[in-house]
Amino acid sequence: MNGGGVVERPERVRALGLLSGGLDSTLAARLLMEQGIEVECVNFHTGFCIQSHTGAMRNPKPGAPPPRHDALHAASNLGVRLHLVDIAEDYVRIVTDPKHGYGKHLNPCLDCKVFMVHKAFEMARTMGFHFLFTGEVLGQRPMSQRRDTFPVIDRESGAAGWLLRPLTALRLPETEPEKLGWVDRSRLMGFSGRNRKPQMALAARLGIREYPSPAGGCCFLTDENYARKLRDLWSFRGSRAYAMEDILLLKAGRHLRPAPHFKLVIGRDDAENHFLTGFVDGRLRIRARDLPGSITLVEGTPSADDLTLACRLAARFGKGRELPEVAMVIDSGGQSEVRVVTPMAVHEIREEWYI
Repeated sequence: MNGGGVVERPERVRALGLLSGGLDSTLAARLLMEQGIEVECVNFHTGFCIQSHTGAMRNPKPGAPPPRHDALHAASNLGVRLHLVDIAEDYVRIVTDPKHGYGKHLNPCLDCKVFMVHKAFEMARTMGFHFLFTGEVLGQRPMSQRRDTFPVIDRESGAAGWLLRPLTALRLPETEPEKLGWVDRSRLMGFSGRNRKPQMALAARLGIREYPSPAGGCCFLTDENYARKLRDLWSFRGSRAYAMEDILLLKAGRHLRPAPHFKLVIGRDDAENHFLTGFVDGRLRIRARDLPGSITLVEGTPSADDLTLACRLAARFGKGRELPEVAMVIDSGGQSEVRVVTPMAVHEIREEWYI
C-alpha cells in the first residue's frame, strides 16, 4: 500500500473504513463486502459527537433499551470488527487552529477529514490492510466533499491513491486498488449531490433497513448555538484553548453571562441537572433549599452582589418562580450559604445575557 510493493492480488484483500454508523458509511462497507473483500472499520471519538452526548444525558425509561451507538450498531449489523479510537486530545489543534478554516460555524470540516483519514491510513498500514475507504459522496457536504477538496484530503492525509470512495467512485479517477484489480470498479457507485434517495434505494436492494436519518448531523461544531457558546468561552479565557470538561459542559443547560467575569449554567430538566452535578468541582453550585428544581453552576469570579443576582436568576428558572421569596443555597468547596431572594421577573432578564 502506498508504494509498499504489493502489485499482485493478495489471497485475501483487506480494507479499513471510516464508519460513522450513518447510511453512507454503512453502504460503502457493504459494497466492498459484496465483492468478497475483508472489511474492518474505525470510529473516532472527538468529544463533539451529538449522539454520544445525547446517550450520556438521557436516561432510558424503565424497560426501554439503552441509547444506541450508531457505529457499533452498524458494525454489528454488518458483521465487521469495529475499532473505537479516542482522538479528542489530538483533535484540539484541529478545532482551535484549522489550516483550511471553519465552515458556517466552528466546524473545521476539511481539516477534520484530513486528520481522520490520516489517522485511519496510519492504522491501515500498521495493521496490514491493503487500502482505506470512506462513505463520502461528491457534492454532499459543502466544505469537505467537493471535487476540489477530495484531492486535498488525499494528498494531505498521505493516502493519495489508496483512499477509495465506493459510493461516488465512478465520478472520480481510479484508485490503486481498482487499477490493480483488487476492487471491481463496475460494481461501485457514481452517486453525487445531496439527494439521499439513491442511497436509500441501494440500502433497500441490499436489505439494509436500520439506519439513522440520512440527513442527520453528528457534530456539535456545526450547531449555531453550540458554536456561540464556544466562542464565548474563548473570549472569556482570552485564548482558543479548551479542556474536555469545557466542551462537555457547553453541551448542557441554559447558559447566561450577566457580566463579562462570570457565567451561569442552569439545568433545564432532571437529566441535565444530573449531568451538571458532575461538574461542580471548581465551580459554585446554586439550588433551591426547600423546592425541587434546577441546579445552577457559576463560573468565573462573581462578587457578592453578582451572587445575589445569580440566585435570583436561578430562582426564576426553578419551581419557585411565582413565589415572593425563595431560599437559595450556594455550595462552595464543602461550605454552604443560604440567601433568601426574590425570583427575577422576566422583564428584568436582559436578552444579551443569553449565550
